[in-house]
Amino acid sequence: MKHKVQYYETDMMGVVHHSNYIRWMEEARIDYMDRIGYPYRRMEAEGVLCPVKSLQVSYLKPCTFGDEVEISTKVTGFNGVIISMAYDMRVGGEQVFAGTSEHVFLTREGRFVRMKKTMPEFCAAVERQMEQQEPANASEKE
Repeated sequence: MKHKVQYYETDMMGVVHHSNYIRWMEEARIDYMDRIGYPYRRMEAEGVLCPVKSLQVSYLKPCTFGDEVEISTKVTGFNGVIISMAYDMRVGGEQVFAGTSEHVFLTREGRFVRMKKTMPEFCAAVERQMEQQEPANASEKE
């Protein structure tokens, strides 16, 4: 997916504030779910939430107003209860950010959900994507 850096995302130094990269990770994760055919809205409607368990980020080079950031997302691990994702952000082909996130699947009451039993279609879609060994990146489909 692509994200064009907006003026309001920058700070007084003229670079993107670090918190925005985390928001872009979430946008890319939601986009990933849309593209595998299982939108997050559908998951929530079926009573399953997917909160962040952990994040790890590396800010490699600052982005500035007007940059077009190419964000690649892929699943690096999935056991039916926890999903791990990796993010690669580039401007003009140069890597500016790398990150990972882990998420758990929970009911609205906070109990773990075993996705292979509860949402087998979602699991199959994720496993198919993982087998392809390519980032789930919309621009690669064009």
